[in-house]
Amino acid sequence: MDSFDVAIIGAGPGGYVGAFRAAQLGLKVALIEKRPTLGGTCLNLGCIPTKALLHLSGHYAWARHHAADSGIKLAGIELDLAALMKKKDAVVQKLVGGVAQLAKARKITVITGHATLTGASTIEISPAGSPPAGEKTTITAKNIVLAPGSAPSELSFLPFDGRIIVSSDHAIGFDTVPRRLVVVGGGAIGLELASVWARLGSEVTIVEFLPKIAANYDDDVVRLLTRLLTKQGMKIEVAARVTGLKSQTQDPKSQEGAPAVLLAERDGKPMEFPADKILVSVGRRPVTENLGLEKAGVELDEKKRIRVDDHLRTNVPGIWAIGDAVAGPMLAHKAEEDGAAASEWIAGKAGHIDWNLMPGVIYTDPELAGVGLGEDVAKARGLDVRVGKFHFAANGRAIAADAADGFVKIIADAKTDRILGAQIIGPSASELISEIVTHMEYGGSAEDLARTVHSHPTLSEAVKEAGLAVSKSALHAL
Repeated sequence: MDSFDVAIIGAGPGGYVGAFRAAQLGLKVALIEKRPTLGGTCLNLGCIPTKALLHLSGHYAWARHHAADSGIKLAGIELDLAALMKKKDAVVQKLVGGVAQLAKARKITVITGHATLTGASTIEISPAGSPPAGEKTTITAKNIVLAPGSAPSELSFLPFDGRIIVSSDHAIGFDTVPRRLVVVGGGAIGLELASVWARLGSEVTIVEFLPKIAANYDDDVVRLLTRLLTKQGMKIEVAARVTGLKSQTQDPKSQEGAPAVLLAERDGKPMEFPADKILVSVGRRPVTENLGLEKAGVELDEKKRIRVDDHLRTNVPGIWAIGDAVAGPMLAHKAEEDGAAASEWIAGKAGHIDWNLMPGVIYTDPELAGVGLGEDVAKARGLDVRVGKFHFAANGRAIAADAADGFVKIIADAKTDRILGAQIIGPSASELISEIVTHMEYGGSAEDLARTVHSHPTLSEAVKEAGLAVSKSALHAL
């Protein structure tokens, strides 16, 4: 029976980063993953393939709709979906292969199979597959880190069938472009995949239960996003409650026939949405079943997440939990920070995480990014704040790149000028938000941000100008 200092169950961003950090700190590490490749949902089915599809579909949409306006005449533009998917798969394979190489170089013992706790320090590993083939093995570890990740949530009356009712796992690999795609849920995953398939030619309708899409963002951000996505051809229906599904026979010769009709209602009035594919994107659930948690005595909370303290320790000494399986935003970078910090705490080091400074991003066009408190939430809490906003329409680099839609918004304490939060809608928002996070990490002020030198011409100058605008000192706007 092999024994380790740390055994990590799950090799997603949290698990493999935790393993890498533990190995750096001199610990003997086992990394257990049920998939044949490392990287978890993020690298195999989520963040990476989705961003590859967004990048590739963006090129296609630009060539079709904007190249001529830029003086570039293209003829005979065709979509080769199989080649596009092959490119996406190559990106995934390169990254998962890179993670495997790093694990090998750090002398981490990688074990493929399904892990089950049989005690506070023992793990039974069944060979992967259904049914499993081969003998079970058992290892022991002084510390066990649970990093099982999450899976798409189902609606009880719309179970995934992989054919018409699909999850994000299926929607990254369609072999044809669906004529009509209905997306249930207007959060990050739904909006991103809606964008991909709309660019590739689908008639896309987004059906959202809440009064707005991208619900965690301020109203002014969402209004602009809604207008721009609608301009791109997507239909957006908010405050609509999905009630069921009506199947109908499809006539192959008819352009009106659809294999299914999604049923919904708004203000008591019925709504129908014919669809070839229905992407249910209503969130994700922690994968905490079949891990032997009950046998080991590990407690769950009311949402079936693993209960941990502020150092990611469960109620069982020596067992830790990180990432999507515990409370907090289900974000790959949050899981990475959890994994690194847990390994540092296990090694007796001073790990650090500020869970209040986890940026969120929606990779639509334009992108959305936010951190900390938004303007609407801050004011709803009665906080005295000052807000600085700067539009990309006054940014030279954005204008030159024909990407001038959107703005940067900084929310600062009215008395101390400390940055409380920020939201960005615009080009490269996912990259620009990191500078603001950096200033917030040390308690920086809007003036600190405004006095930071930025190269010209860059999109990041909009961040500086928004910092200046907090004190009504913006230089390139009135």
